[in-house]
Amino acid sequence: MIAARPGLVWIGVALACAFAAPASADGPDSSATASQGDEAQAPPPGHLEHLVPELAGNSYRLEPGVRPYLRRLSVGPGVGVLGDQRLFVLRVGFSPSAWLGYEASIGHNPSPSVQAILHRFSAIVRRPLPGRFQPYATAGYGMTIVLPGRSLNADPVTKNALTIGGGLECFVRGDLALRAEMLGMTVIGRPQYAQGLATYDYREATLALAFYRTLDQ
Repeated sequence: MIAARPGLVWIGVALACAFAAPASADGPDSSATASQGDEAQAPPPGHLEHLVPELAGNSYRLEPGVRPYLRRLSVGPGVGVLGDQRLFVLRVGFSPSAWLGYEASIGHNPSPSVQAILHRFSAIVRRPLPGRFQPYATAGYGMTIVLPGRSLNADPVTKNALTIGGGLECFVRGDLALRAEMLGMTVIGRPQYAQGLATYDYREATLALAFYRTLDQ
């Protein structure tokens, strides 16, 4: 009806302005009411706005469908064990496709006698699923720097390290997940007083956070 008779729209607007103008001019109370309404709608001082607006109503809500990984950046700290010693890690990842991701990580193994610093680059393969739980497989290559403590008279040693394993992400909300991971790590190096190469196998288990952000296309 409005599209068929556009003249009625202009008549309605003119009548609304005609009735509204005297009220605003002669009625100071109406302007005060309007200003009070504006103040009511304005956010209070110190109000924090959500970085992800859709999470304002329900912080733990997930969008329906499979989890989106395409062009998403993830950053997260973690803690765990390497062998029987503590391990602290920091990971940064990016997914150029929905099923493939790349990740760089650095870890510190603060053993009292021999410490280790781990640098690693890994590939993550997953099949995105609906729901909160997202399994994945991962494999990587890196370098392990072994730092002998003061009780040992030795120089730092750098060794190659290969890892393979998998993990499970549990999404708390659309941009935050808890991540549990189990890896087998093989350190390859040359023994100090022997010929050839030697391998040392370790098990790495971590529990971490993953903060996700989608990069604009």
